[in-house]
Amino acid sequence: MAKKTAYQRVQAARDSHKISTDELIRGLTTDFFELHGDRSDGDDQAVIGGIGLLKDVPITVVGIRKGADTEENIKRHFGSPEPEGYRKALRLMQQAEKFHRPILALVNTPGAWPDVDAEYHGIGSAIAKCLQVGMQLKVPYISIIVGEGGSGGAIALACGDKVFMFEDSIYSVLSPEGYASIMWKDSSKVQQAAEALNLTSEWLQENGIIDQIIHEYHSGENLGPLRDFLANQFNELANLPIDELLRQREQRYRNF
Repeated sequence: MAKKTAYQRVQAARDSHKISTDELIRGLTTDFFELHGDRSDGDDQAVIGGIGLLKDVPITVVGIRKGADTEENIKRHFGSPEPEGYRKALRLMQQAEKFHRPILALVNTPGAWPDVDAEYHGIGSAIAKCLQVGMQLKVPYISIIVGEGGSGGAIALACGDKVFMFEDSIYSVLSPEGYASIMWKDSSKVQQAAEALNLTSEWLQENGIIDQIIHEYHSGENLGPLRDFLANQFNELANLPIDELLRQREQRYRNF
């Protein structure tokens, strides 16, 4: 693993050339069928979800995604989901449980969309419901931080049995810019803030917040090794009795 400073990891996590959530879904699954809407208010473009085959095994995939260009980023709020997005993810995870499908969550978000409309439509309760239900799902549940993992907007889909991070990804309570502005009233101290936040995959693995670091994959690269790795992880979780699966999941987060 290449040695980088915390802020270099931040920059790499935000790089526009980083492999996207959509590319990962296409590379990891076959016959992916996207499902839309929260059955209440609408369909948030920042969240993609559906059913695909992982090595011929049906799984449900939910992911938070950024856009490939300015137009897509505007539609997707630069990867910041609205309440409808979290409710869509919740609906698909509950559907997965009903039909006994494992769940793969792919996370790349600076955080939930923070405007007034999102508050009026219940962004806090939508995130909380994802956490509440996610902790009780009676199917294997794996989360991967692909790029940015920002605050509650990320943890809503990162409460799985296993949480992995790509090497050049970050996971923290807020952005370095936000931390520097709050703590020192000086956004220029962003590099110092990145170090203070302990947001790198290396630190998080050493301290038991995540389970394993995944090396970086790039656009067009063969995802076969990652596909095999995830299939093995799902198989191990599927072999656990449901009570033990839930007990281990709960204990994982109580350890924090």
